[in-house]
Amino acid sequence: MIKWTEQAEIKLPDDVQATMENNELKIKGKLGEASRIFRDNYVKAYIEGSSVKIATSKNNKYTKGIVGTWYSETKLLIEGVTKGFEYHMKIDFTHFPMRVSVRGDKLIVENFLGEKSPRSAKIVDGCKVSVKGDRITINGIDKRKIGETAANIERATYIRHFDARVFQDGIFLLKGEVNE
Repeated sequence: MIKWTEQAEIKLPDDVQATMENNELKIKGKLGEASRIFRDNYVKAYIEGSSVKIATSKNNKYTKGIVGTWYSETKLLIEGVTKGFEYHMKIDFTHFPMRVSVRGDKLIVENFLGEKSPRSAKIVDGCKVSVKGDRITINGIDKRKIGETAANIERATYIRHFDARVFQDGIFLLKGEVNE
């Protein structure tokens, strides 16, 4: 028989519901639903009352690290479904004016460094991307997906075969914040 000891507890706000099935924690709030799979042999997460609890069967550095990660992930899920996240990016060019637009689930960058063929970046499901002037705004409830979308956009404007100290064009992350 394995003895589980509680290590962390996250209280759920009144307007948030949580369910746990097959190691998948689903958090539902006013902005939507987010989920994360928590799977480990020595650490388990469960719901008791109006809180999410994390317990371990061993007490060592490995399990303490997993508990801290799961605690932070759960807090981010709760914050995402109650407030949401927003990333801001800047379109920066010197000579060739870039045209950036959203088409379906892709962000299209045209005329980057005078190139004839457009570059594209995948927008991950659950993210809303808007372009206004030289600013790009990414909104959503899952911080991982928003970060992945921002990384895809930055990677699409990576400069190859030119000196990056001279050619400083691209789309860059300015800040990421929680919506208030």
